[in-house]
Amino acid sequence: MGFTRAELESYRDATVDDLMPDHPRLVFVGISPGLWTAATGTRFAHPGNRFYPALVAAGILPALPDFANGLADADRRTFLDAGIGITNLVHRATARADELDRSELREGAARLERDIARWHPLVVAVVGLTAYRQGFDRPKVRAGRQDESIAGAELWVVPNPSGLNAHAGVADLARAYAGPALAAGIPAAPPSAG
Repeated sequence: MGFTRAELESYRDATVDDLMPDHPRLVFVGISPGLWTAATGTRFAHPGNRFYPALVAAGILPALPDFANGLADADRRTFLDAGIGITNLVHRATARADELDRSELREGAARLERDIARWHPLVVAVVGLTAYRQGFDRPKVRAGRQDESIAGAELWVVPNPSGLNAHAGVADLARAYAGPALAAGIPAAPPSAG
């Protein structure tokens, strides 16, 4: 499946439903849905995004789904059965995260806290250090497990898997994502540093 630039632009500001099990153990929180995500209805769907390859490399997913064309029902079921949910800080689709202003991120952070209180996951992993810093007004926070929680859930901040975040490779992302998965009781095997 491919899209023209005009087709993708038609999805600007669209919203995408959360992928959320009834009783989530781990919730990944993206920044905002991309235009490709809005077009396919699948979070982190852009073909250059490393989210799903990193989950496979970490042993969190058994096989790489065809995410760029939208997750098949069986792949969605794999997430839900494992207790993994996916949402965003900001629900409107954008071409780039830098299109969001600080107030949108702060409003999203406040809404996320309410959602987390309702969902009751064990662990929340915010995917994107800069967005977390701006949304939660934590300018000096570092990636990894945080000392604070969010609505009672253990809080992690992990690197953004976007192809625009070139300094984090799939192995780096896999190591980062394995931490919150293991904390949530989801089997993961972080790859070696080699």
